[in-house]
Amino acid sequence: MPRESQTPGRPQVMGIVNVTPDSFSDGGRWTSVETAVDRAMRLVADGADVLDIGGESTRPGADPVGTDEEIARVVPVIAGLRARWDGPISIDTMKPEVARAAVAAGATMWNDVTALTHTPDSAGVAAELGCHIVLMHMKGEPRTMQANPTYADVAGEVRDYLLERAEAAMAAGVARGRIWLDPGIGFGKALAHNLALTAGLGALVDLGFPVLYAASRKRTIQAVDPTAVEATDRLGGSIALALTAAAHGARMVRVHDVRETVQALKVQAAVRDAG
Repeated sequence: MPRESQTPGRPQVMGIVNVTPDSFSDGGRWTSVETAVDRAMRLVADGADVLDIGGESTRPGADPVGTDEEIARVVPVIAGLRARWDGPISIDTMKPEVARAAVAAGATMWNDVTALTHTPDSAGVAAELGCHIVLMHMKGEPRTMQANPTYADVAGEVRDYLLERAEAAMAAGVARGRIWLDPGIGFGKALAHNLALTAGLGALVDLGFPVLYAASRKRTIQAVDPTAVEATDRLGGSIALALTAAAHGARMVRVHDVRETVQALKVQAAVRDAG
């Protein structure tokens, strides 16, 4: 885990399942175990290679969720999904206690927006679990991260930070082959930062770790196209960003609209292979 994508030559597609009442795009839609598992299986049918289950919103301004509540939200969904599907499941959490419970229930990847910095023992727990780890860059924390973020060299600073976090994870015992890097589009970044990170994604890819790119339905799309006020109005921009990330070497894209993204990536790969 993760395994190769269902279409050779394209990035894997991670489908998003938020079991939260307040996520920016689909909060409150999949809060029961049954509806969340059904949603996840719909994404599998649409072509998802990996499913990412989240029980705490990390949208700008989001309030934190208690550990016990987060576990109660995600573990039954992961267990229910594991009973119906044998593919890769990711837990989207910053808390090592939640990651441990999720892996015990069947998760095979820990997607951590704090890059294993939330607690002093996060990296040690990651090594103990032996699952794949996504290390994401975030400047600040969700409640305040969009309050005037500044960088002298956003691409260089993000690259250096993620390399340092990867080295810290390996020092704690995480195998290099299980580490993924995510530049954290929209996490403590203004529009110019997000565009620069996307255009310069190859520099992060060149570090030698697989890169996960996640910009689906994010506000950076509205910043380019002010008519895309609602998150569901941002499909075109989401696909454009996913295709750009794929062209720059991303190994996985995290998206809400799996079927449309998979189709776009298939066509992109077919055109490339015909050249």
